[in-house]
Order: sequence, then C-alpha cells, then structure tokens
Amino acid sequence: MNIKSIEPIAISLPMLKPVIMAGEEVTRADNVLVRIETDDGLVGWGEAASAPVMTGDTLESIVSAVHYLSSVLRGRDPTDITGAHGAMDGRMYGNHGAKAAIEIALYDLAGKAANKPVHALLGIKKRSRMPLLAVVGGGDFDGDLRDAEKKKAAGFTAYKIKVGIDSAAKDAARTRAICEVLGPGLLISADANQGFSVEEAIAYARAVSGCGLDFFEQPVMADNLSGMAAVAAVDARIAIGADEGIHALDDIRRHHERHAARGVSLKAIKLGGIGAVVKAGQLCGDLGMSVNISCKTGESSVACAAALHVAAVIPNIDWGLTLTHTSLGADITGHPVPTLSSHTDALDRPGLGVEVDEDRVHRHRVRIASRDVA
Repeated sequence: MNIKSIEPIAISLPMLKPVIMAGEEVTRADNVLVRIETDDGLVGWGEAASAPVMTGDTLESIVSAVHYLSSVLRGRDPTDITGAHGAMDGRMYGNHGAKAAIEIALYDLAGKAANKPVHALLGIKKRSRMPLLAVVGGGDFDGDLRDAEKKKAAGFTAYKIKVGIDSAAKDAARTRAICEVLGPGLLISADANQGFSVEEAIAYARAVSGCGLDFFEQPVMADNLSGMAAVAAVDARIAIGADEGIHALDDIRRHHERHAARGVSLKAIKLGGIGAVVKAGQLCGDLGMSVNISCKTGESSVACAAALHVAAVIPNIDWGLTLTHTSLGADITGHPVPTLSSHTDALDRPGLGVEVDEDRVHRHRVRIASRDVA
C-alpha cells in the first residue's frame, strides 16, 4: 500500500455564534482538510485550522505547504509515519499546521489498514471517558452568566472563561460573578489569549484571588516568560498555563524551569502532529505539569477526533479536553464526534473513527489560489 494522492481542501464552516477572544473574533471557521488516498483506494483525512495569531498559518499557506510537501510523500507507505515526518522536515522547515494535517490523515489510514483506532497506534489507552472543558466567552456580563448557568445545568464540570477582552477590572468582575454562579467543586479557568500586559495580568490575578479560579492561561505575550513568572507569583492558588507559547518540547521545559507555567494547553497545529502532542503530554507527566488537550476554535470532527485519541493515552488531562466542533453550525461528517453534555467517550472504531461526508466537504469548500510547486 502506497500513497497515490494528497489533496489539501480549504473549507469555511459557519459558527453557531461568534467566539470573541483577545485580539480576535471568530465568525467563521477557516480550516484545511487533507485527503490522502492510497493505490488500493483507502482514504484518510486530516485537518488543520488557519491560525495567523497562534501559528502564523493561513488557509493559503497551509494549502501551499501541503502541495509543496506532497512530492516527498507520494509513493511512500502511509503507515511509516516516522519516515514521513523525516521526509517532510527535510523538505520544509516549520509549517506545523500543514504537517499536522498530513500526519493526522496518515494515522487515519494506518488505523484503517490495521483495523485499529488511532489511540491504539499512539499508546496504551488510559481512560475511556474524558471531561470536556466548556468555554464561556463573549465579554457580555449578563450573557456570560446565563451561558455559565446553562452549562452548569447540563452537567459540565470544567470551564474556561475568555478574558483579555476588556479592562482587567471589568474582566475580573465578570470572572468573579461567573465563579459565584458555578460554585465550588468545579475546574474553572480563565484564558487571556495574550491579551493583557504584565501589569494588567497581575491586577487581574489579584482581583480574582480567592474566587475559585484554578488556572489562568496565557495571561501575557507568549515570549514573555519573565512576565508569566511574575503573574504566577501573585497567588499560588491560581496556576498559570501556557498555550500560545508552546510550539516544541523545549518550550515546555523552559516554562517549567523558569516557573512561568504549571500546565500547558497542547494543540496538534502548534506541535506538528498528534504524535508530537503525545510526546509533549508524556513530558508534562514527567515534570508534574497539568495538561489541557485542545483544538483551535472551529475545528471539525476530524481534528477533534484526533485530539480525543491523544487525550485517551497521555498520562494526565487534569485541565480537561477542549473540543470545538460543537461550536460549529455545520460539520463535514454525517455523524460528528459524539459529546454527552459534560464529557465524551473514546472512539474505538478503526482510524479516527469518523466518516467524512465528501458532499458536505464540497458544500463548504473555498477555492484558494496557490502555485503547485511539488
């Protein structure tokens, strides 16, 4: 079995409602699917979201990178994923989004070929049921309180409040009110998406001290580890998490060594694939750091299934699992990854365990002008 074709497909999916975060409002989800077909007709699917602020990737750059990488992959055994990574890295530096989408499609193929779920190829399944992290965000005080009440009634046990949207004082007041609505015994976090200055982040951390916030994600710019450490020193009860600052295993080590973070949010598009996310999760386990496995806002059931397989095998997901296909107005699978209110179960079907509907893909496809350089 060898790779016959690799096709990047840009899609734009509607959101149920806009997602507002620091520096960005997501009204549509712009992603790239990768369709890999073998010479015996087997098809695997991968996905990466455009994320200019987080990874530097756009729809156009991911599509072009997949085209550029395809020449060193065609004709290869799709189950040799380590070899494929070596070939891609030798052909092109960086471009983790494109490489992640290709790798996910290869894992889908390898799992289907072996009649095994992807998690069985990644490691030993450590959990079958995983708590979902519910996002509360929009910056609207009353609307966020209603949203928190609704999600608590649905049984969610883990939450992320989007901050860095308004002033530190207003965001802190909204956070305290949401924590009061949610009450004790739940995992509650806040995510600034780099939206605060160090001074604002410190002011926010002081203002929410004692309200029940468990961790505060990416309070300042990703490269400002001294600023992260300064915010971490405000209140030991509030752990600091890193997201946009984690693109390699060495980033995790640096945050740990400099007391800049006690946990991380791991995404395939930042690290270059789900295999790298598993290695990062294992490193975090060795270092005693907490982990949130996450998809970029608006990724479909393809990327969410891949994240779910990772979450099933890494040492800990103390900070929950963030699946974002539930925020979409339309998915590209006939049967999206199932979620049972507050949690989801491991997918045990072969490959990713989701079936892509190519008619739906065609319906949401957008044409991208790119030069085929492969």
